[in-house]
This record gives sequence, structure tokens and C-alpha cells, in this order.
Amino acid sequence: MSTQLAVLKAGVLAALAGGLIGSGQPPRAGEILEPAKSVPWHVGEKLTYQAKVNFISAGAATMTVAGVDDVRGRPAYHSILDIHGRLLLFKVNDHTESWFDTLTMNSLRLVQSLDEGSYDGQRTYEFYPDKKIYIKNGETLPSVADPLDEGSFIYFMRTIPLEVGQTYTFNRYYHLDRNPVVIKVLRREQITVPAGTFDAVVLQPVIKSKGLFSENGQAEVWYTADTTRLLLRLKSKLPFGTLYLELKRADTTTRR
Repeated sequence: MSTQLAVLKAGVLAALAGGLIGSGQPPRAGEILEPAKSVPWHVGEKLTYQAKVNFISAGAATMTVAGVDDVRGRPAYHSILDIHGRLLLFKVNDHTESWFDTLTMNSLRLVQSLDEGSYDGQRTYEFYPDKKIYIKNGETLPSVADPLDEGSFIYFMRTIPLEVGQTYTFNRYYHLDRNPVVIKVLRREQITVPAGTFDAVVLQPVIKSKGLFSENGQAEVWYTADTTRLLLRLKSKLPFGTLYLELKRADTTTRR
């Protein structure tokens, strides 16, 4: 069961990356920290998901845009992901906070608090795109020029065109050896999830790693076909069954 719930977390966080957004300039002293480009989300957005394995409830996840913060002089979206899962005697309670540049969407900081059965861990990442490095718990490691981390990739995917029949190749995942990430846009269809019925665009992501988006996982991801590009459903075949992640509630009220 530890694998099932770890895969849920990985699916929400760690597979999609891309290279369609360029670099920006740092803000001038005294500037108000505001989003630097038009994006389909806003501060205060909260998305709630339910997870099932073989149609058995396995947990829930929430994704929230908490604010726009200063990270080393750059305005950055502050997103929060919480995952709570339980099946039989195994539990997962993970908390992830990610900060990514409002203009380039480059990852700047990632903080994870992981509680997965017998494993508890704290991880802190600082990303330095200009140096092509990141620092994980004090250890300096090589990265890419425009990194996306395990908390920002899903927002990035909401900003790009998703044309049926197209294949997108991305090289921005911060793990060098897991690039490129390939996204195939398969079709459009109408689906019903707990949050309602939506017109959707269906993607097939493939990444060089084990888990949800491996080459053998046959994963599919549904985004709304409108400009909001909300993640509606994620489905992946695993050795022990099929994992489903579906949108339960979308709070898109702007925070004042």
C-alpha cells in the first residue's frame, strides 16, 4: 500500500515539465508583488480531489494558490499541496509548498513534510536557474536552465496550448536524467467527476521514471477544455490495480 499512496503523491506532483516559457527580469526595488503574466488561476484558488484504487476510496488531495511571495527578490506564486490517504493500516499525510516565478514559472523553492507510514522526512530545495543547480537539504546538485519542480509542473501545464493530435516534448523537469517529458494530446470528450460534467482534453504523459507516468503505465490526464485548464481526472494502471484521482470541488473565488 505504501506504493499506491506514494504513486498518488507522485502523480499530483512529479511528472509533467516543459520548455515553452522564457526568462524574465527581476522586479525593481519597491515594486508591489503582483502576478507578472496572465494565467488561468489566481490567489485563493483551491482544488479538492478524491483518490480511489480499484474504485475503493484511498484518500484526498487539495491544491491551493496561497499567495504571491518574495523569493530572493523575485515575485513567486506560493502553492500548497496536501495529500491525505489511507488504505488498510497504511496512512499518508504529506504537505508540500512550492514557490515559482510569476513570469518564467521557474521553480525557486520547494519545501516538503512527508509522513508516509514508517517514513517521516523533511526536504528543502532552493533552485538557482541562472546557475543550473539546486540545493537539496544542503547538497548542491545539477539542474536545468528553467526548472520546474514537483509542485509547479501542474500549473505550468495549464498555461500551454493543448491541441488534439499534437505531441509536446518538454525539457524543464529539474531532474536532468528524467528529461525529456513527452505529452501526447489524444482527444476531446465530455466526462463527469464529483465536481460536475465538463468538456475535457485528454493527455497521455510519459516520463523516464517508474510510477504513474512510466512508459508502461498507460496513464491519461483530463483537463477542462476551457481557458481555466482545471485538472479533472488522472488515471493510471498499476501492478495492483487502477488509480483514479478526480476533482471533487473547485473554489475559484478570488481572494481579496
